[in-house]
Amino acid sequence: MTTRQTPILRAGQRNMLAILLMAGLLVASSGAWPAFGQAKQTRPYDTQIFRLAEILGAIHYLRELCDAKEGQQWRDQMKGLLTAEGATAVRRARLTRSFNSGYRSYSRTYVNCTPSAKSAISKFLTEGVEISETLMKAKP
Repeated sequence: MTTRQTPILRAGQRNMLAILLMAGLLVASSGAWPAFGQAKQTRPYDTQIFRLAEILGAIHYLRELCDAKEGQQWRDQMKGLLTAEGATAVRRARLTRSFNSGYRSYSRTYVNCTPSAKSAISKFLTEGVEISETLMKAKP
């Protein structure tokens, strides 16, 4: 007997988050914030970008744990974030550290896909969308 797993995130929701993340990356890379093209170490939206990187790490771990079969989708989103935001080696390292922190934190907490893990995924996806929307609205 096989059991049918209910998807944690419907395809439309997953696609919406991916689109919003990419839109956020496009806004960030478009020079919408004044010092983006410069090698400046801090930006006004750093808190949100580093939190987004951490969320991507947590989602990457949890979605794999819950057998989402998405491959490297969330790591690829992080690569896009690094491309858009990693102007310097220090900045890339900080973004990578945030991603890895999210991944490691949840790998220590969850070894099986539980209802709590599924709830965490849902909360992270919602927060990721909110951050992306905030970045989009901040575009001058």
